[in-house]
Amino acid sequence: MSKSDALRYGPPGESAVHLCVDMQRMFAEDTQWKMPWLKRVLPNIISITASHSERTIFTRFIPAQHSGQGVGMWRHYYERWASMTIDELGANMIEVIPELAKFVPPARLFDKPVYSPWTGSNLHHQLRGARIDTVIITGGETDVCVLATMMGAVDWGFRAILVTDALCSSADETHDAMMNVYTNRFGQQVECVSTDTLLESWRVR
Repeated sequence: MSKSDALRYGPPGESAVHLCVDMQRMFAEDTQWKMPWLKRVLPNIISITASHSERTIFTRFIPAQHSGQGVGMWRHYYERWASMTIDELGANMIEVIPELAKFVPPARLFDKPVYSPWTGSNLHHQLRGARIDTVIITGGETDVCVLATMMGAVDWGFRAILVTDALCSSADETHDAMMNVYTNRFGQQVECVSTDTLLESWRVR
């Protein structure tokens, strides 16, 4: 795979959507899940969203209401992360951060109780019904929910474009490791480009 900053399959167009992953207050503010450099990539995400707000979908990760809620290992997960349940955080913390929330509408929200937006949802059918064949992915975390979003897009046969300078994580080491995986192991199904390269090519409104 070429590691050049280029869109191998040409410019995305009317059949593309921007899927912005979990840019929520609980990841931006002072919580145990804070992504310290979310603010670093935010200007790029704003640029993409502002250019194509009507083609943007913001996913929101919805945690359990209270400690111990959930099935199987999710129950144990929320026993460990009781501080990140809605009862402890407050419902306002699941909202998209204000800098991006202002684009809704025309941008849309899509809620999910797990890492992947494709699991237990009709997102695939919604996009195919709208003749979407390309998913442009930004947001966080690179090594968790972005990974799940990308893998689902690949499995469903969508063209997947990752915007490398519009992704963030709370762990630099695993962010870097996943970027290496994206660029080296998914060469036929994932294109990794910068914000500038994307916006220069994605001109449909």
